[in-house]
Amino acid sequence: MTEILIASDSRSLIDELTSVLGEPDTTIRSVDNGAMVRDAVGDLEPDLVVLDLQIGNMGGMAVALDLAMEAEAGRLPEVPVLLLLDRSADIFLARHSNVEGWLVKPLDALRLGRAARALMAGERFEEGSIASIGPVV
Repeated sequence: MTEILIASDSRSLIDELTSVLGEPDTTIRSVDNGAMVRDAVGDLEPDLVVLDLQIGNMGGMAVALDLAMEAEAGRLPEVPVLLLLDRSADIFLARHSNVEGWLVKPLDALRLGRAARALMAGERFEEGSIASIGPVV
């Protein structure tokens, strides 16, 4: 059984992700507040966490960094994180947030499915170009 946790304050985005990622052997849970993600990961131990870059009071980047620090300290399991970016310029943030992959909105089912499968298989998935915003240091 596959467990996916979605963190977004957009009901329409959660519905879209659920319809694309939902399989008969997949359980999808969601939270609408970034501060709730740490506890949900601890309770559910999901196979994948999908974070919206903008999640109300605690953005996806902050949540991703929090999950990485908690896993490094041994307080949470290591879980692959897919960050959903609002624009290509946000790739700079994704590269510095310790996530295993990212997609730039608008989303489509093929890209989303490919990214989720790659991350759950232990691979990285990086989409987009940062050529227009300069090198990463």
